[in-house]
Amino acid sequence: MSLLRTAGGAGDASGWYDRLTTAYAEPQRHYHNQQHIAECLAEFDMACHLAKQPVAVELALWFHDAVYDPKAGDNEERSAEMAKQCLGECGMAEPLIETVTRLVMATKHHELATDIDVRLTMDVDLSILGRDEKRFFEYEEQIRLEYAWVPNSVFVAKRLEVLRRFLAHERIFSTDWFHDKYERHARRNLETSINRLSQSPL
Repeated sequence: MSLLRTAGGAGDASGWYDRLTTAYAEPQRHYHNQQHIAECLAEFDMACHLAKQPVAVELALWFHDAVYDPKAGDNEERSAEMAKQCLGECGMAEPLIETVTRLVMATKHHELATDIDVRLTMDVDLSILGRDEKRFFEYEEQIRLEYAWVPNSVFVAKRLEVLRRFLAHERIFSTDWFHDKYERHARRNLETSINRLSQSPL
């Protein structure tokens, strides 16, 4: 990972790059995979000028779903721990390690924040909500596949909770950049998905 050299790392990160790419190719992943990370990095490339610590945000995006078990509730904690281990082994400064782990943890609940790097990380992670209709509903199908073990009635009820919670927010995207780019389309996508799920047979 050349990014680690840019940030002053002294260790060999090639093993960690292989470990991450292997993790993101695990069979239980249909959305939280290499495609998702590539999309996040592409979104960040266009918005990186907003970040106070762009290297920290980019590293957090690489690691934020490094551990993903749809049956577990501690994915973000374990992903943050993996980031901490990697960055420590690569000789990164402690303040950067702390920032990256904090940013990874921010993707767990997507709560309101004032820190621009937290807001930017969360908005990048949520950018899928505002994508074109074809990609958005591909994402919805990918999420369903990750929870294929959940009965449809339970999945529909829980998914409706999640989507309605996003829709109830005054703003889905907290930065003006992503709000202007995706807010309107995200709300339309969410409303359409909620309508479809509400009418689906249980």
